[in-house]
Amino acid sequence: MLIPILYLKGISTGGFEEALAALLGKDAGGLSASTIARLRDVWADEHTRWQKRDLSVKRYVYFWADGIHVQARLENDAQCLLVIIGATPEGNKELVGLTDGVRENAQSWKGLLLDLKRRGLVIGPELAIADGALGFWRAIEEVWPKTRGQRCWVHKTANVLNRLPKSQQSKAKRALQDIWMAETKNDANAAFDAFVETYAIKYDKAVGCLTKDREALLAFYDLPAEHWKHLRTTNPIESTFATVRHRTVRSKGCLSNRTAIAMVFKLAQAAEKSWRRLDGHSQLPKLITGVKFIDGVEAVSQQPLAA
Repeated sequence: MLIPILYLKGISTGGFEEALAALLGKDAGGLSASTIARLRDVWADEHTRWQKRDLSVKRYVYFWADGIHVQARLENDAQCLLVIIGATPEGNKELVGLTDGVRENAQSWKGLLLDLKRRGLVIGPELAIADGALGFWRAIEEVWPKTRGQRCWVHKTANVLNRLPKSQQSKAKRALQDIWMAETKNDANAAFDAFVETYAIKYDKAVGCLTKDREALLAFYDLPAEHWKHLRTTNPIESTFATVRHRTVRSKGCLSNRTAIAMVFKLAQAAEKSWRRLDGHSQLPKLITGVKFIDGVEAVSQQPLAA
């Protein structure tokens, strides 16, 4: 993965031989500019084939979605990378979608979701987790209207605190944690009401930012408790692509979209090998079959006793 990292850092094709020779030794072979160019084309072709792969045998229980801005300059300054990670019924996390687009543009997200559907992913996820500001939500409602939404608590907390004076932020942060760390949905709603009562008079913008997504912020309570820590945040994407962001800087010249995405794709593929399986993965097939959960616990229907 060294070559994608160096390429995104702005080293030109012709500079790889010197850079890699310094790292690997002067006798390292196969480092010519033409070899690097061929590798770059191979990886771009791999990404293209991956984007056309058949998804008809795939099923994902959860989606995490986010728009990632890498620091490498793409051809269009407005573009970012649209990323979707999915959880399989076995609890494994997989890179599902990676393409360029506009983060808050519903059309960009809809194009990605429709492409997944056309390639066989007919059934949408049970739950999708994303930041509340994304055009992703409008897009997924049109493509898979039955998919429920969970807003990311990390993003929401930051957005609410940004609307409060610094003198109030520490106390407010603890009050927000009381909501999403509550043991039951009733307790969460009580903590939610307490936050609103405390801050509504003076800080209505902060309260409005929180209350507009109330239902979507508490959706995780209707899913297995073992999954809650995975579902309250887009961290599966944030943690993976934080590494990609830190390894990319603005190069002197723009990378082509095809080249930049290919490099990031290879880095993401390498990261995917170390993604942890979801805790409580045995609960995932139950969600697919329609089993209901209340406060994280499977709801057991009460059958009438025989006389």
